[in-house]
Amino acid sequence: MAIDFKEHFERYEELVATVDKIFAQVKEQFPKEVFCRERCSDCCYAMFDLSIIEAIYINHKFREKFKGTEKSALIDEAAKTDRAIVKIKRDAYKEFKSGKNEVDILGKISMERVRCPLLGANNMCILYESRPITCRLYGIPTSSAGMSHICGRTNFKEGEKYPTVNMDALYSKLQLISAEMTRAIKSENIKMCEMLVPVSMALITDFDEEYLGVKKNG
Repeated sequence: MAIDFKEHFERYEELVATVDKIFAQVKEQFPKEVFCRERCSDCCYAMFDLSIIEAIYINHKFREKFKGTEKSALIDEAAKTDRAIVKIKRDAYKEFKSGKNEVDILGKISMERVRCPLLGANNMCILYESRPITCRLYGIPTSSAGMSHICGRTNFKEGEKYPTVNMDALYSKLQLISAEMTRAIKSENIKMCEMLVPVSMALITDFDEEYLGVKKNG
């Protein structure tokens, strides 16, 4: 039996609406600084992970929109992307175990360019209306773990003060929604709410009862 995520998806969509409002406010306040426009795909090559609720949501929207051979072809591309990401993360882990500085390793990963499997041939997102929160905020100043981040194509000037989105606060809210979902579906994997997966894995994964650790009756 399919798991009902409706309540949790609604919570996630409320957060998305808040994020979109924040982006719109910053863009209105700093129209010359925000570079985001159609076919600008700089953010579509950035590496980042999704919380489990966001991964399931995007998987759901992807499978709603794409069927048959088109879906299969996209999943094949996502699998190729996922293998590339796994290699990058594996190499980073080896560097960490060898004693290299963690900040330097993370900085190196942030410079990696991996094409998102949702980026179409026309340089536009094929799932734009349901794109991840990270994508929605990419063109404005953000911060996480005490470090600021900004798209290199923007006109925000270094050293100037601008409204900055605290990504750690957003991650906490996503984890909370994920935790509520984990409890609601009675998953045996109580740590599932802490899972982080790339977009590629979100597309190729079957988030069924077995994967989510939902104990079947009987």
